[in-house]
Amino acid sequence: MAKLIAFIDGSTYAQSVLDHAAWVATTIGASVDVVHVIGRRDLSSTPADLSGSLELGARTSLLNELAEHDAQRAKLAQQRGRLIVDAGVKRLLEAGVPSAIGKLRNGDVVEAVQELEKEADLIVIGKRGEAADFAKLHLGSNLERVVRTSTKPVLVASRAFQPVKRFLVAFDGGPSVMKAINHIATGKLFPGLEGHMVTVGKDTPESRGKLEAAANVLRSAGYTIHTLIEDGEPEKVIASHAEADHIDLLVMGAYGHSRIRSFIIGSTTAEMVRSVKRPVMLFR
Repeated sequence: MAKLIAFIDGSTYAQSVLDHAAWVATTIGASVDVVHVIGRRDLSSTPADLSGSLELGARTSLLNELAEHDAQRAKLAQQRGRLIVDAGVKRLLEAGVPSAIGKLRNGDVVEAVQELEKEADLIVIGKRGEAADFAKLHLGSNLERVVRTSTKPVLVASRAFQPVKRFLVAFDGGPSVMKAINHIATGKLFPGLEGHMVTVGKDTPESRGKLEAAANVLRSAGYTIHTLIEDGEPEKVIASHAEADHIDLLVMGAYGHSRIRSFIIGSTTAEMVRSVKRPVMLFR
């Protein structure tokens, strides 16, 4: 059975992460590990340099109080984390997911990804976490770190789940997006969905040939695929067509060999994920 890992916290994106995971899991028949990572800042007080500022007795007393405070804080963080994952598992099972379990991890989300992804087929994470600044559409600080680290496809959940009927592949001809094409062609998640493929750049015989060749891979697998080449800024072109064509899911490679190379590692990716207010599935 395929396995997904859904990372959730106490943010408004947690429900959406679960709903996106439920869609994938029920479609392909996968189990889901619901993971909440308790950060180090949730487990201990910020250390302070108390040397010289307090007498020995007062300093010892304060350090003891801080230790007791940290122990209580860690206990509460564990209790809160357990409530979060238990509620997540319940939501998934009620949605018809075949199997779901909750896991707590202490430390850093990247460490958790490295530990758990070995047995996983897909990582699901929210665009933003608990510390996000919605006024600035600030992307979650963990998002890029997870994408940089994970060797598996990453599904970045939008703020609310919408049923997926149409997908758009941001196609640059690179090996990462070809991996996405092969995944769509051979996997269980995309059949029945309408496909669109957009290349951003000049419409040359070479770019047109690569785009149509990739589209034909999907057509031969039974997909209806619409193709388009348009010059402009990648994030603006893709976002515009996502709106115009009522796209429900954006698919793209994490690395390319054109000017979309910075899609994920760099400012263009952040701008893309921010401007396309839809879930994004990323392949490396």
